[in-house]
Amino acid sequence: MRRLPGAAHTAQPWLVHEIAGDFLLEDVWELPAPGGGPDDFAVLVSVFDGGLEKDASLPTRALFWLRFKLGAVMRLDRQSTGLGSRVPSLRDRLPEELREQLRDAAPANQASDFTLLYERGNERAMEIANGTMHGILHLGWVPDGRGGWRGQLAILVKPNGRAGAAYMAFIKPFRHLIVYPALGRAWQRRWRQSRQ
Repeated sequence: MRRLPGAAHTAQPWLVHEIAGDFLLEDVWELPAPGGGPDDFAVLVSVFDGGLEKDASLPTRALFWLRFKLGAVMRLDRQSTGLGSRVPSLRDRLPEELREQLRDAAPANQASDFTLLYERGNERAMEIANGTMHGILHLGWVPDGRGGWRGQLAILVKPNGRAGAAYMAFIKPFRHLIVYPALGRAWQRRWRQSRQ
């Protein structure tokens, strides 16, 4: 998994640009998908929904555990800091037909702290909020420029004040040096398994 320039995300005609223009694009990562074709977005989603963090390395799982424990001690993840409390869900910004689809949809994967925002065509957006930020995890499926297809993972954030901005700056090296590379390796293993 390699980091991509922001233009790899912003050049795509994603709906997320219309509903989250006030969010900062924090990261864009390639999700290599050897053998993937134009109709394999559902495979990308199912691989991702399997919970990549549980397949990640021990140091990465330890960071997730530490973040969870610190979040509890510092009260960052209370319900009062989440979606619908501290910040409204971005669902209110969606076109009406997508809001109606969400009302009729099955509950999202409960293994994740993220809430499904929308899924359409070859993109999916999920959101999360806590005491430090309001964030979007965006998955897209795009041609890879070599005749195949690949996934793209983008992270968009709106920090919660100075403390949220400081928190995001503090965790950036950990995300780039430990978390994303480990999740990338887990992604590649899972993708290969999905093709067998």
